[in-house]
Amino acid sequence: MRNIPLTDVDHVVRPIVAIGADYRPGTLLDFHSHRRTQFLYGMTGLMEVDTDDGTWMVPPYSGVWLPAGKRHRVRMNGVSTRSLYIEPVAAPRHSPSCEVLVVSPLLHHLLLASANMPALYDESGRDGALAQLLLYELQLAPSLPLFAPLPHDPQLASLCRDFLAQPSIRSLPAEWARQLHRSQRTFNRLFRQQTGMSFGEWRQQACLMAAVPRLLSGSSVTRTALELGYDSPGAFSSMFRKVLGQSPTAFARAAARQEEPPNRC
Repeated sequence: MRNIPLTDVDHVVRPIVAIGADYRPGTLLDFHSHRRTQFLYGMTGLMEVDTDDGTWMVPPYSGVWLPAGKRHRVRMNGVSTRSLYIEPVAAPRHSPSCEVLVVSPLLHHLLLASANMPALYDESGRDGALAQLLLYELQLAPSLPLFAPLPHDPQLASLCRDFLAQPSIRSLPAEWARQLHRSQRTFNRLFRQQTGMSFGEWRQQACLMAAVPRLLSGSSVTRTALELGYDSPGAFSSMFRKVLGQSPTAFARAAARQEEPPNRC
C-alpha cells in the first residue's frame, strides 16, 4: 500500500499495517500521534523527528521507533518511507521513549516487501510470515545514539534549541551558566537534572546529530569537523568512531551504497 492515509486502514484487525509514502524535500508533518506504535523507515534522505522529550536525527538505513500515543513531528528531507503501524499488544519493543534503530540489509528488504502487503493480509500465508519476521527483526535491531533530550526549564531549553541550530564543540558550560546567571556548579547540576546527561555528553550528541546530515550531503570530514569546532579531522573522526562504531567516511559510504538501486540481471 502506497500513499494512503492511515485512517483508511487503522481499523483493520491485523498486528501490522504497512504503508509506503514519498515526500518532497522540506515536507513537515506537524505534531500528531497514532493509536498504534509506528516504525518509520526512511529509505533515502534524512528525517528529523521532534517529540516533547527532544530531537532525533534519522539518517538513511535507519528508522525511528515511535511508541503508541507518542506525540511527534517529522521533517522530511527528500525521503521515501516505509511505515509499519503495529498494534501495541504486538509491539516487540517496550521502551516508552523513541529510538533510532539500525536497519539491517535483511530488515531493509523486508520493509521493501511490506509495501505489497494488503491491509487485510492472510495471516496464515506468506504475508503473515513476513509480518512475523518484521516483528522479530525489529526486536533485534540495535539502537543508535542520535538523540538530544530537551530540558523542561524554559530558559535552558531556549539555549539548547539555539545550540542545536548552530552547534560547536567549543561551546563551554561557563558561557551557558553566565547567560542563566548561575554558578557553573549549579548549572552543571541543573543540566544533568533536566536532561539526564552531562553538558559535555549532550554537546557531543548535538554535534554528532549535526554532522550526520553534513556527511550525507557530501561535505568532507575536514570541513564538517571544522564547522563543528573540532581542532582537527582526527579528533572529530575519533569521536564519531567511538559513538557510532565506524569512521565518518565509512558511515557516508555505507549510506550511499544503501541508496543505490539493486542490480538487475
